[in-house]
Amino acid sequence: MTHSPSSARPGQRRQRQEQAQRQRRRRLLRVWLPAGILVIILVAYAIYQTTRPDLPGVVDLGAQLRGHDSAISYEGQSLPPAGGKHGFAWQNCGIYDTPIDTANAVHSLEHGAVWLAYNPDLPAPQVTALQDQIVGESYVLMSPYPGLQGRIVLTAWGKRLVLDGVDARRIKAFIDRYRGGGPEPGALCNGSVGSPVR
Repeated sequence: MTHSPSSARPGQRRQRQEQAQRQRRRRLLRVWLPAGILVIILVAYAIYQTTRPDLPGVVDLGAQLRGHDSAISYEGQSLPPAGGKHGFAWQNCGIYDTPIDTANAVHSLEHGAVWLAYNPDLPAPQVTALQDQIVGESYVLMSPYPGLQGRIVLTAWGKRLVLDGVDARRIKAFIDRYRGGGPEPGALCNGSVGSPVR
């Protein structure tokens, strides 16, 4: 049985349309499927970051005030603040062997830095061990803190860990976990005030 030209054309046209639709669907899948998977991964990671428990011993200090204040004073505080109003300039990240301006350090915390403060009475070998562990780390401040309650205190935005001595494993875990946790992560931690010794 032979088909007339007029009956073959609509069938071929339909076949071509179906083939074009299949190709469009494949192209859409190639673009949207990876994009959808990426969105799912990012959402899952964000949920994981916000719901996982803190490291043992870390105190969550909750939401912190923000804003610049040139007259802010932290006089008499025995622990470094973990957020709040702060100076207009941030403290350049690095290792200091003298106390730093608390208002500037808090600004660095806002940028996602971790502040390792130590009691000025900490024995020199322990200070050297801390410096050796911190040197080369980005977004980390280290300085003595007069009147510090405890020997070593690690602070990130809204987080605090008090240590009785040098504990390299816990210090590294705190830095790895909470660095970048400020409300302005990735903002500069250099090019402002302070001259680190290392």
